[in-house]
Amino acid sequence: MKDMTSTLPTYEDMLAAHERIRPYIHRTPVLTSSYLNDLTGAELFFKCENFQKAGAFKVRGASNAVFGLSDEMASKGVATHSSGNHALSLSYAAGRRGIPCHVVMPRTAPQAKKDAVRGYGGIITECEPSTTSREAVFAEVEAETGAEFVHPYNDPRVIAGQGTCSKELMEQTDGLDAVIAPIGGGGMVSGTCLTLSTLAPEVEIYAAEPEQADDAYRSFKAGHIIADDAPNTIADGLKVPLKENTWHFVSNHVTDILTASEDEIVAAMKLTWQRMKIVMEASCAPPLATILKNPDVFRGKRVGVIITGGNVDLDKLPWVVGY
Repeated sequence: MKDMTSTLPTYEDMLAAHERIRPYIHRTPVLTSSYLNDLTGAELFFKCENFQKAGAFKVRGASNAVFGLSDEMASKGVATHSSGNHALSLSYAAGRRGIPCHVVMPRTAPQAKKDAVRGYGGIITECEPSTTSREAVFAEVEAETGAEFVHPYNDPRVIAGQGTCSKELMEQTDGLDAVIAPIGGGGMVSGTCLTLSTLAPEVEIYAAEPEQADDAYRSFKAGHIIADDAPNTIADGLKVPLKENTWHFVSNHVTDILTASEDEIVAAMKLTWQRMKIVMEASCAPPLATILKNPDVFRGKRVGVIITGGNVDLDKLPWVVGY
């Protein structure tokens, strides 16, 4: 497996990424809700990456990786393993460059995400819903295709791309006290740390995670990576463990990691749909859920909340069909 994970991205890498990906992404809006401000006692600024190209923030990192390749490297295409949003984002970016994209996805991944990957031209190979199976099947696909591996979150090119989200957020708000984002493998949180540690080092950075997939929380408390192989949570995008690059940013720059139960995640997801009239997926709901759960942490603060994606199976909404 070719290793693009041995170097850490820099702030300059993030700035270069922002210029590189500008033609291929949206500068997503920041929305507010007086109702949610009153409910939480904080002033919340929602960075709506659910309106992003391909419906998720991951198109930032994927586009930076794809369009940063030399023609020779790009000729055999790109490959990755992903539960959904990185898969469809890499497929989108590869399609824009006109190169193949090979994706290993858990067979349990939402059908809406599989359909989107295929819609963008991605070639799917399914695996069992565990990190072990995902990596084993991917090794076979990579060996067969010779494609360039773009890790969904541990790749420095991806982290630099994700860091562009916080750059925009700071430009769109008149100063923040804190930023909170969901954490699975830690790509978005790492990009947030990369950007804010230079651009606005006074801003606190929080990560939010499901209780049923709380390996980042436990890693943070233990001081080393603890990886779960196959956690079970409705937040399908947050099941993967931290890796060495994302752990570097999390362990050095994150203020705290907060967790929410499945019921709290679904309630926050539904509340956002009801009050803000926007579609967001369950993996985006832990930040609001943890703000509601820990009002003393955020009360009186200006808080950036990153809504990471909106790729939802509308026939399987959790408050309708259960979870």
